[in-house]
Amino acid sequence: MIISSIDVFGYDVTYVHGQYVMSRGRVITSLPSTVVRLTTKDGRAGWGEVCPLGTTYLPSFGAGARAALQQIAPHLVGIDAANPARVRQAMDDALMGHDYAKSAVDIACWDLLGQAAGLSVSTLLGGQIQPSYPLYIAVPLDEPPRMKDYVLARKAEGIRRFQLKIGGAPGDDAARARAVVDATSDGDTVIADANGGWRAQDAGVAARMLEDLPRTYLEQPCPTLEECLYVRERTTLPMVLDEVITDVHAFLRAWHAGGMDAINLKISRVGGLTKAKQIRDLAQTLGIRLTIEDTWGGDVTTAAISHLAASTTREALFTVSFMNTWVNEHIAGGEPRVQAGMGIAPTGPGLGITVDAARLGAPLFSAA
Repeated sequence: MIISSIDVFGYDVTYVHGQYVMSRGRVITSLPSTVVRLTTKDGRAGWGEVCPLGTTYLPSFGAGARAALQQIAPHLVGIDAANPARVRQAMDDALMGHDYAKSAVDIACWDLLGQAAGLSVSTLLGGQIQPSYPLYIAVPLDEPPRMKDYVLARKAEGIRRFQLKIGGAPGDDAARARAVVDATSDGDTVIADANGGWRAQDAGVAARMLEDLPRTYLEQPCPTLEECLYVRERTTLPMVLDEVITDVHAFLRAWHAGGMDAINLKISRVGGLTKAKQIRDLAQTLGIRLTIEDTWGGDVTTAAISHLAASTTREALFTVSFMNTWVNEHIAGGEPRVQAGMGIAPTGPGLGITVDAARLGAPLFSAA
């Protein structure tokens, strides 16, 4: 499975509900997504995708992914794609950091490895444990009545887990959270996600206002682990950490500090499926639950998410997001799909999807 060429494509994804609003005035309507195709000498093609959530969410952005891949791509020709560790070493030798960009190559290698073995990526990641699993949907920051209406509409589609966006004035956020909780019922889960939008003082005030809400988790109240730990000491709300979980070391540091009950494991943020599997396995061993997702993306991103989720134990899996249901554009026929609020992992070899390269147009650049 020697890599003979690398093609990098770009396309824009638009948010299916118009505006995706987060704390600190961050508004997303469309994003540039980057798709990598690795072609091997025996004619197989493996696909990966990376789509950072704008320019102010994490230290990553769409144009940066493409610039990094242009630097990396020539160094991958001639390497065995069935050896992800060797591929990773070649990428690190070519460019320090930029793990989010490298994640697309890593996913493509897993796709190729699965095709060559005749096995799904979920099988390679440890075995398909769950053929289906519950999904969550994000509730963009808005006025409380509109957030409540949004939740009721998604409930009608079968969704039972809701991540409401907060991170503004604590009193306003408490009203938002109460409206969303009022729209839910027993068996539903509400995750109040500030995306690091508060500093410690406001986060402490907000946490006290949310204390009496049933079925409610608090996610990433502050931008740093230290501030999140400060808030955790002052609330009984179960806490989810997201943006600060960047690698194995960050995960272990947060765990040793007793910082969370669950984490959001974003595949591109940690550098691809290889590193995501490491963190997933540690979390399962240590009793930390996982939301498995990515920063954003389309069908290829969602396929990678689906396989990691399917190979995670039921006890450890908190929830999952299928990013291709959040966007209008599809490059693999909208696969994998959602059924009544549940995600379904493909069962074919590799990622188990068929990318329509014609929908991507000509590559932005190639290396051979």
